[in-house]
Amino acid sequence: MTVYLDHAATTPMLPEAIAAYTAALGVVGNPSSIHTPGQNAKRMLEEARERVAESLGCDPIEIVFTSGGTESVNLAVKGLWWARRESSPGLRRILVPRGEHHATIDTVEWLERYEGAVVEWLPLDANGRLSLESLAAALDDHDDIALLTLLWANNEVGTIQPVAEAVALAAARGVPVHADAISAYRHVPIDFASTGLAALSVSAHKIGGPLGIGALVLARRAAVVPLIHGGGQQRDVRSGTQDAPAAIAFGVAARHPAPSLVALRDRVIAGVLAAVPSAVLRGDPSDRLDNNAHFTFPGCEGDSLLFLLDAAGVAVSTGSACRAGIPEPSHVLLALGLTEGEARGALRITVGHTTTTDDVDAFLAALPEAVGRASRAGFADRQVRVGA
Repeated sequence: MTVYLDHAATTPMLPEAIAAYTAALGVVGNPSSIHTPGQNAKRMLEEARERVAESLGCDPIEIVFTSGGTESVNLAVKGLWWARRESSPGLRRILVPRGEHHATIDTVEWLERYEGAVVEWLPLDANGRLSLESLAAALDDHDDIALLTLLWANNEVGTIQPVAEAVALAAARGVPVHADAISAYRHVPIDFASTGLAALSVSAHKIGGPLGIGALVLARRAAVVPLIHGGGQQRDVRSGTQDAPAAIAFGVAARHPAPSLVALRDRVIAGVLAAVPSAVLRGDPSDRLDNNAHFTFPGCEGDSLLFLLDAAGVAVSTGSACRAGIPEPSHVLLALGLTEGEARGALRITVGHTTTTDDVDAFLAALPEAVGRASRAGFADRQVRVGA
């Protein structure tokens, strides 16, 4: 049986969520219909919305269910930018820290290419944290800023960002802020009402819910231009028949107690550093997600390590699953100041609600041989390239 240590990519559905999902699939009724079956489906849907809202510290009306985290990010960033442009045509700049998830990067670059947006990239420090000084300078230097978007916590190296401070700086200049909390959700406390955020994105499959459903928390005061037009089922922000069974399973996962993962994470970190002394922990050493351990291994290719560990029955990742299979160094690690060579030897190990100490120990037992073989492969590859 495979030891699964890639919970940041997706975590197994909770048994309670599976049970609720399968039961809800047998309920007939469109939540928008006014007859009794439709209203029964709507009641179940709205109860799920209340559960998700409770887990995020927001009002149920502020929850807009989406097809997942990527759509939530797109709706927030594009929708806020378009709405700001409608009200003030001179606002076109988007502030974005380097090292964001590609859901954000590709969205802002699309706005830049097709809509005339100006994207300003903000630097990160060596631990992957946003420079507040650079953010403050950018806010002071420009009067055309439409919004700031940032990760709550980096999905690759796990560093938790100074969200409260960033929102305060932006709010003082009247700039709305969107946070991608997809990796942070249920791993750090989130109370949307107290954050001052205009919007926040989350996804169900990261917390033990089903794939294919996420949510955008959109503040009552915030305006967005919708991506999808039709029936206007959710505040005229998102149209389309709502997936009540998925929402119900999402609600069950959102209410489920979040496990304490710090001890398992720290067991991974200590074990890797003991087994492979040359390994370098990336991201903030303490102010990081409770499930994330990210390392670079000098002289190794991350893909080689991944395949060797997979052959040994251990599943980890080299970074975001959205970019898996693309042979290029992590843009996150490059944003931290690593060279391309240093950035190639990366592994992300993430624990979750099914992880045991035996799982961690099995990974640690398999790691030294994988590193040794990957190092030899990397050396041979370098010799071939030098000889060529």
